[in-house]
Amino acid sequence: MTHGEQQGTPSLVKYKVDRVVDEASTDTKIVVLARQDGQADLFPIWVGAPEGLAIKLALDATVTPRPMSHDLIKSFADHLGVTIQRVVITDVKNSTYYATVYLMNNGVERTLDARPSDALSLSLRAHCPVYITQDVIARRSTANLDAWLAKLDTKSIGAPEVQET
Repeated sequence: MTHGEQQGTPSLVKYKVDRVVDEASTDTKIVVLARQDGQADLFPIWVGAPEGLAIKLALDATVTPRPMSHDLIKSFADHLGVTIQRVVITDVKNSTYYATVYLMNNGVERTLDARPSDALSLSLRAHCPVYITQDVIARRSTANLDAWLAKLDTKSIGAPEVQET
């Protein structure tokens, strides 16, 4: 039984943020999610450069001199006794993904609508799991995915990314 079936929500598949890749032709980043149930699957999400940087900083456990916005949100949650439980990529419309952040406070679960980039950045800081619904996996755009994955396969997935300066 998948996590979603236990919770009475659509079937969920667990992923983790694997890396953040520069998109050479645009000023964007690609957040690469890797499936965690043993099936080989990469799920790319294109995000803006600042959002990609925030995710990369959290992924690399980089400590900044001053708190970033997502660090501040995590700090608020901690001080108010709110636990960030999980993040779910819930929908895709016109090639735009949607996410929900699940919070727990005093035994009550609440949800927040979020951009996937913000949700993923929070999940890394809160060390909580990331899921994608089966429906979103089935409906993702695959127009350029095969070519993109072939190009990415030449890089070592999971290895630290090294950028030349």
